[in-house]
Amino acid sequence: QVQLVESGGGLVQPGGSLRLSCAASGTIYSTNSMAWYRQAPGKERELVASITTNGLTNYVASVKGRFTISRDNAKNTVDLQMNSLKPEDTAVYYCHVKWLQIGGRAAYWGQGTQVTVSS
Repeated sequence: QVQLVESGGGLVQPGGSLRLSCAASGTIYSTNSMAWYRQAPGKERELVASITTNGLTNYVASVKGRFTISRDNAKNTVDLQMNSLKPEDTAVYYCHVKWLQIGGRAAYWGQGTQVTVSS
């Protein structure tokens, strides 16, 4: 069983910064992709940023240049540094990990952490 535990959410003013962290525990394949998704009220969950085991990253256009995803393979952690936050970044942010295995794909979600950007 895999567990993902997020931390670091909160309330921040526009233009401010927050750092989200996610720690994965359990049996995790060494080759995997970790990511952050977010879901705002009334909207679908969207991919914010992802990073593979070898460091390849991908960002949604709206956060490029403001957010940075990073990971520690030895600790199975993934962080999201969020700068220049905007009110439209307000959402519940979810940590996600996936990999390919015999028989199909495995994917796990964290419980989510609230990020609110407001003055």
